[in-house]
Amino acid sequence: MIRIILIGYMGAGKTTVGKALAADLGVTFYDLDWYITMRYRRSVSEIFAERGEEGFRDLEQRMLHEVAEFENVVVSCGGGTPCFFDNMDYMNSLADTVYLKAEPEVLTKHLLMGKGRRPLIEGKTPEELEDYIKQTLVAREPFYTKAKYSIDVSLLDTAVKVQESVRLIRELLKV
Repeated sequence: MIRIILIGYMGAGKTTVGKALAADLGVTFYDLDWYITMRYRRSVSEIFAERGEEGFRDLEQRMLHEVAEFENVVVSCGGGTPCFFDNMDYMNSLADTVYLKAEPEVLTKHLLMGKGRRPLIEGKTPEELEDYIKQTLVAREPFYTKAKYSIDVSLLDTAVKVQESVRLIRELLKV
């Protein structure tokens, strides 16, 4: 049975790497934010607006407990998922967890290019965004580093590099 959970900051490439890894392994891929969106028929932004961050994090934890029980899956979590409740310990108890680590400058670049709306960074200038990333990474790093494995994805800018990340993860996990 394969159960892999990818964690890391928003914009690190969890969904991109997760899809490629799941396809390579022949298992199902779940993005936790997408799963929440499908189950509640509301975007993450809408849920944030209706319930606030605390309400979203409660819902996110419940959906994590659902998805993390699936077998033969690769799951990518939202950037904040490991930092609330006992989520990181829970994920480690059920799955191989992999921290996709990237430098703040790379994350800023990825997030500025991204098309999706992200409630925690909406309306920030590029300078404000990079400062926000640096600050929140300091707070989140202790949770992220609890992952069983870690790979640097700072240079995840081509399909070849995505495949290299998949190869590294498979090698680390021996899958």
